[in-house]
Amino acid sequence: QWYQRRVPITAGDGFLLALTKMFQNTRSSGSVSITMKKYDGRTTKNNKDCPNDNLCLIRAATNNKKISTVLSNKEVTKFQMSYATLLRGNMDALKKHDKSKEKKPLKRKDV
Repeated sequence: QWYQRRVPITAGDGFLLALTKMFQNTRSSGSVSITMKKYDGRTTKNNKDCPNDNLCLIRAATNNKKISTVLSNKEVTKFQMSYATLLRGNMDALKKHDKSKEKKPLKRKDV
Protein backbone atom coordinates (compact mmCIF):
# COMPACT_ATOMS: atom_id res chain seq x y z
CA GLN A 1 0.00 0.00 0.00
CA TRP A 2 0.91 3.65 -0.25
CA TYR A 3 1.38 4.21 3.48
CA GLN A 4 2.56 0.90 4.87
CA ARG A 5 5.17 2.42 7.19
CA ARG A 6 4.25 4.61 10.13
CA VAL A 7 4.26 8.26 9.15
CA PRO A 8 5.05 10.83 11.84
CA ILE A 9 2.10 13.10 12.52
CA THR A 10 3.07 16.75 12.78
CA ALA A 11 1.19 19.80 14.04
CA GLY A 12 -0.61 22.01 11.50
CA ASP A 13 2.07 24.75 11.30
CA GLY A 14 4.91 22.23 11.32
CA PHE A 15 3.15 20.37 8.51
CA LEU A 16 3.00 23.54 6.41
CA LEU A 17 6.71 24.20 6.98
CA ALA A 18 7.59 20.63 6.02
CA LEU A 19 5.32 20.89 2.98
CA THR A 20 7.08 24.10 1.91
CA LYS A 21 10.43 22.30 2.11
CA MET A 22 9.01 19.43 0.06
CA PHE A 23 7.88 21.86 -2.66
CA GLN A 24 11.29 23.55 -2.70
CA ASN A 25 13.13 20.23 -2.94
CA THR A 26 11.00 19.06 -5.87
CA ARG A 27 11.02 22.37 -7.75
CA SER A 28 13.40 21.26 -10.53
CA SER A 29 12.26 17.64 -10.75
CA GLY A 30 9.88 15.41 -8.88
CA SER A 31 6.37 15.75 -7.55
CA VAL A 32 4.44 16.09 -4.31
CA SER A 33 1.21 14.14 -3.87
CA ILE A 34 -1.29 15.39 -1.30
CA THR A 35 -4.35 13.57 0.00
CA MET A 36 -7.08 14.78 2.33
CA LYS A 37 -9.74 12.55 3.83
CA LYS A 38 -12.11 12.24 6.75
CA TYR A 39 -10.42 10.61 9.72
CA ASP A 40 -12.36 8.75 12.40
CA GLY A 41 -9.54 8.78 14.95
CA ARG A 42 -8.72 5.11 14.68
CA THR A 43 -5.40 3.77 13.52
CA THR A 44 -6.39 0.10 13.57
CA LYS A 45 -9.60 -1.69 12.75
CA ASN A 46 -9.84 -3.28 16.21
CA ASN A 47 -9.88 0.02 18.12
CA LYS A 48 -13.49 0.94 18.97
CA ASP A 49 -12.72 4.27 20.69
CA CYS A 50 -13.88 6.89 18.20
CA PRO A 51 -14.17 10.56 19.12
CA ASN A 52 -17.33 12.35 18.00
CA ASP A 53 -15.32 15.29 16.65
CA ASN A 54 -14.93 15.39 12.85
CA LEU A 55 -11.26 15.06 11.97
CA CYS A 56 -9.39 15.53 8.71
CA LEU A 57 -6.27 13.52 7.85
CA ILE A 58 -3.87 15.26 5.45
CA ARG A 59 -0.93 13.41 3.93
CA ALA A 60 1.86 14.59 1.65
CA ALA A 61 4.51 12.45 0.01
CA THR A 62 7.46 12.67 -2.35
CA ASN A 63 9.56 9.76 -3.54
CA ASN A 64 11.49 9.53 -0.28
CA LYS A 65 9.60 11.47 2.39
CA LYS A 66 6.10 11.23 3.87
CA ILE A 67 4.37 13.56 6.32
CA SER A 68 0.86 13.77 7.73
CA THR A 69 -1.28 15.75 10.12
CA VAL A 70 -4.71 15.46 11.70
CA LEU A 71 -6.89 18.54 12.03
CA SER A 72 -10.14 19.12 13.89
CA ASN A 73 -13.05 20.80 12.16
CA LYS A 74 -12.22 24.05 13.99
CA GLU A 75 -8.70 24.18 12.53
CA VAL A 76 -9.55 23.27 8.95
CA THR A 77 -10.57 26.76 7.79
CA LYS A 78 -7.38 28.40 9.06
CA PHE A 79 -5.29 25.57 7.61
CA GLN A 80 -6.94 25.78 4.19
CA MET A 81 -6.27 29.51 3.96
CA SER A 82 -2.59 28.95 4.78
CA TYR A 83 -2.47 25.96 2.44
CA ALA A 84 -3.97 27.98 -0.45
CA THR A 85 -1.35 30.70 0.05
CA LEU A 86 1.37 28.05 0.06
CA LEU A 87 0.07 26.51 -3.19
CA ARG A 88 -0.13 29.88 -4.94
CA GLY A 89 3.46 30.62 -3.99
CA ASN A 90 4.76 27.29 -5.28
CA MET A 91 2.84 26.96 -8.53
CA ASP A 92 5.31 29.05 -10.52
CA ALA A 93 7.44 25.99 -11.35
CA LEU A 94 4.66 24.36 -13.40
CA LYS A 95 5.32 23.75 -17.06
CA LYS A 96 3.37 25.71 -19.67
CA HIS A 97 0.86 23.74 -21.73
CA ASP A 98 1.96 23.53 -25.37
CA LYS A 99 -1.12 24.10 -27.50
CA SER A 100 0.69 23.60 -30.82
CA LYS A 101 0.90 19.85 -30.26
CA GLU A 102 -2.86 19.43 -29.84
CA LYS A 103 -4.57 17.55 -32.62
CA LYS A 104 -6.89 19.47 -34.85
CA PRO A 105 -10.46 18.18 -34.87
CA LEU A 106 -11.24 15.92 -37.81
CA LYS A 107 -13.57 17.32 -40.42
CA ARG A 108 -16.81 15.46 -40.67
CA LYS A 109 -17.87 14.22 -44.05
CA ASP A 110 -21.53 14.73 -44.77
CA VAL A 111 -23.19 11.83 -46.51
